[in-house]
Amino acid sequence: MSEKEDEKGKRGAHRTELYFEVPPTCLPIVYSPEYNITFMGLEKLHPFDAGKWGKVIHFLKEEQFISDDNIVQAREATEEDLLVVHTRRYLSKLKNHVLEGSREWSLVVATITEIPPVLFLPNFLVQRKVLRPLRTQTGGTIMAGKLAMDRGWAINVGGGFHHCSSDKGGGFCAYADITLAIKFLFERVEGVCRATIIDLDAHQGNGHERDFLDDRRVYIMDVYNRYIYPGDGYAKRAIKRKVELDWGTEDMEYLQKVELHVEGALNEVRPDIIIYNAGTDILDGDPLGGLAISPQGIVKRDEIVFRAARRRSIPILMVTSGGYQKKTARIIADSILNLRREGLIEGVAAEEAGPSLMPLMMSKSVSSGATFNAI
Repeated sequence: MSEKEDEKGKRGAHRTELYFEVPPTCLPIVYSPEYNITFMGLEKLHPFDAGKWGKVIHFLKEEQFISDDNIVQAREATEEDLLVVHTRRYLSKLKNHVLEGSREWSLVVATITEIPPVLFLPNFLVQRKVLRPLRTQTGGTIMAGKLAMDRGWAINVGGGFHHCSSDKGGGFCAYADITLAIKFLFERVEGVCRATIIDLDAHQGNGHERDFLDDRRVYIMDVYNRYIYPGDGYAKRAIKRKVELDWGTEDMEYLQKVELHVEGALNEVRPDIIIYNAGTDILDGDPLGGLAISPQGIVKRDEIVFRAARRRSIPILMVTSGGYQKKTARIIADSILNLRREGLIEGVAAEEAGPSLMPLMMSKSVSSGATFNAI
């Protein structure tokens, strides 16, 4: 999208329910129970923990950091919302792709989720049990983009579907939530002209890379295992700062590279917002990531990124992306709690936060609209 087209978008953006005023008593943490996928046990056929998002929230409640009343309830992205990025042809493929008699089979969704039995289920069930949770997480990422601009930081406890582009899904990613969040900000938030994606999932983020291949407003830093899915050479052309890791990379080397390149990226181009894809599939023992980072290393990694953003007063949106071990939910929760202890996110609602957030809060004008591969 050119800058001229973007200005046109600002004037003619569709009406959305995803941009609205959040009460100041709420923390900029977005979640819905609808995130979690339970589908007659079929979700267990993929190594992804399809209930990890609810577990993260459970752990944060146990530590009395959040409650149901002080987090933001995610809303499902509508088809109009998705069409900001996706083609109608792609969205139609998710609805019904193969017809046999009167039955509509779900070939495309089965391919994206890598759960073959999904192929043989009626599409209306797949929509309700698989795609609706993913659309709700996608809505949560878009909502968190606005929240980050309002509050200085935001965390969507789900999202991070970085293998999905405008016209193709894959690796358990059916909707391009990162691209959507950025396009919504470009279209609707005055003064947001540049975005930096810091993608630290173990896999290359080929979806958003394909979407922003020719968009100079988006700077992409990607750190990933060079030997695993997707190995998308075409998409790599979009990466401005590429860090390819070897099998079994451990904490010391990894954290040194992350800190060096995060600082370098933010010194090279100062964005109006950072989208941080914080996949936990870098954890030692992950069946798909192939790296060897400790839980403490993941917590430190997130701290490095948030500290770099905070030092420069750049709003940051974090999404949780991939992670294929049961213990990743605990690690995500521990990392969020560490960010609070380190003073990098506030553990109180906006009205109680004091002056530290004021330079970032409410700094932009926002419109709701003119009238076995891996995440």
